[in-house]
Amino acid sequence: MIDAAGGWRPDPGSGITIREVAANGLTFEVAEAGQGDHLALCLHGFPELNFAWRYQMPLLAAKGYRVWAPNQRGYGATSRPARVSDYSADRIVADAAALFDASGARTLTLIAHDWGGAIAWMFAINRVRPIERLVVMNLPHPMCFAAALRHWPQRRRSWYIAFFQLPWLPERMMLARDAAAIRRAFHAMAVEKRRFPADVLDVYARNAQRPGAMTAMINWYRAAARHRDRLTLSHGGRVAVPVLIIWGEQDKALGLETLDGTELYVPDLTVRRLPGVSHWVQQEAPEAVNTILAEWLPDA
Repeated sequence: MIDAAGGWRPDPGSGITIREVAANGLTFEVAEAGQGDHLALCLHGFPELNFAWRYQMPLLAAKGYRVWAPNQRGYGATSRPARVSDYSADRIVADAAALFDASGARTLTLIAHDWGGAIAWMFAINRVRPIERLVVMNLPHPMCFAAALRHWPQRRRSWYIAFFQLPWLPERMMLARDAAAIRRAFHAMAVEKRRFPADVLDVYARNAQRPGAMTAMINWYRAAARHRDRLTLSHGGRVAVPVLIIWGEQDKALGLETLDGTELYVPDLTVRRLPGVSHWVQQEAPEAVNTILAEWLPDA
């Protein structure tokens, strides 16, 4: 499952391979499955990797999509720019656009989780490239999240964002004791803990321990605070394509109230809530998530 450098090496029987893709001035480590002219671009969150999509990629490929799951900038073997400003949302959105362009595909569907969901929302709202559909897992519409942050319950859940603004200390804490905090982020938050055995946690821990990786990963949060003006939302925050939200209800980082008002910005909205499932929804409940995806996404 892990190579000598700490990278994910998919089971050959999965149909998933790993390749390098040059895009937006960086080199991306991309997991790929399937073929065709309709790209399903899967964007992971923090502190994940493309590995988080291991259960969904074969399903999407079987439905006729070409699936790309990149390690986003700073993660895994993908390039790690040095400056905090290199991790501003506009640059990460531009990465997604450049990956689509590099794929040569004709049509695009975005599937995203956590921080990847934030990028996907911004991509869809600003219509950076035409997309067919948007799937977001456990990350609210940015305007709904901003509204929830005005109230204490979500502020309390989001305390770590303020902590991540500190220099060097968050990295030291996350990597201490063989990256115990990375392992705990998955295992302790999960409801169905058997989905996160030691070998799965090792994949995330080893990648966070790569030189410079933890700083790059946290720099997403630092850039979000320091460079808020880099990406504004157009079209009143409205999304013009069908949107599916899949939500694990036992999310300790994001309350259910963050979904309130989504229909104001998404005319064609489907919400599927999964009780007894944590923030790590597509890894913890892959069967349920895949059933929902199979029903809602058309064949490519």
